[in-house]
Amino acid sequence: MVEKVYPMTEEGKAKLEQELEELKTVKRGEIIERIKVARSFGDLSENSEYESAKDEQAFVEGRITTLETMIRFAQIIDNNNVNQDEVSIGKTVAFVELPDGDEEEYTIVGSAEADPFAGKISNDSPIARALIGKKIGDEVAISTPGGDMQVKIVRVN
Repeated sequence: MVEKVYPMTEEGKAKLEQELEELKTVKRGEIIERIKVARSFGDLSENSEYESAKDEQAFVEGRITTLETMIRFAQIIDNNNVNQDEVSIGKTVAFVELPDGDEEEYTIVGSAEADPFAGKISNDSPIARALIGKKIGDEVAISTPGGDMQVKIVRVN
């Protein structure tokens, strides 16, 4: 069986490791305490506190498993062999929508650390897939669920 590889930056891996540590050392203990308190209320069949704590425990344990897998199969992005002006994972790209759109800027990251509200888009997103491998000055056609657009790359950091 081939395991999925999770491309990410050093910073992204560190954040996942930090979240994992928090869940294991703090959150697990809090949930166990909530379950103990809820059990003390008596009849578990009609105990919403107990059910809520068990649901949260299941969610946290699932997240721990997911994070452990992502960290184990993390592939740290190395841009040393990529041209300075070429778009790749771990780089920030600025482009303008043609013919006369505003400039937009995104950092392309692995799916594990994507956060569109913070300007970090997944390498699996339609925009990133279209831009990866292109260079400053290139005009690129991008197909998104919201429609097609034509952009020109103006900056790569």
